[in-house]
Amino acid sequence: MTAIQLVAGLGNPGAKYEQTRHNAGFWFVDEVVRQCGTQFRPESKYKSEIARCTLAGKELRLQKPMDFMNRSGMPVASLAGFYRIPRSAVLVVHDDLDLPVGTVKLKKGGGHGGHNGMRDIFRHLDNTDFMRLRIGIGHPGFKDAVTAYVLSRAPAEQEQQIMHSIGDAIAVMPDLLAGELSKATKDLHTVAEPSVN
Repeated sequence: MTAIQLVAGLGNPGAKYEQTRHNAGFWFVDEVVRQCGTQFRPESKYKSEIARCTLAGKELRLQKPMDFMNRSGMPVASLAGFYRIPRSAVLVVHDDLDLPVGTVKLKKGGGHGGHNGMRDIFRHLDNTDFMRLRIGIGHPGFKDAVTAYVLSRAPAEQEQQIMHSIGDAIAVMPDLLAGELSKATKDLHTVAEPSVN
């Protein structure tokens, strides 16, 4: 597998959305950048905030598209294109309604599952040959409630579970940067499985 060179976290810009469930992708890249001891800088050329960091001895670019969620594709495609990063070396991180809170899954390809950010990413990257990190936020139970649910803040306990799952995912980043997809997936999905009493 190609080693990951670019991690794009999806979310909506602005303080209004900062703590909402839909911004879990932003939370992930923010935490990686914090652990790297670096910071995001605005890059208007890519309509994004960009950071560079060295993790496990590997150079990595991190991106937060600063257009709204449903227009995430162009910023990711333009940054990857400029640096000639192959699609297989891109990791897109996003919230996922179909996974329980506290669960994280790595996936290659697949459908957009109704996620507007992923829908636009597929359109601009022209294929699905890239890695995705799906951060579980749970489902409100009714389709009509989805928009309000993803654009609201999770209860404190759930937020804590989401941040814990983000920590689990960051722990396998060295494997992803080394191109060890199967090891990263096995390790992550082992720790990410909810315990059964």
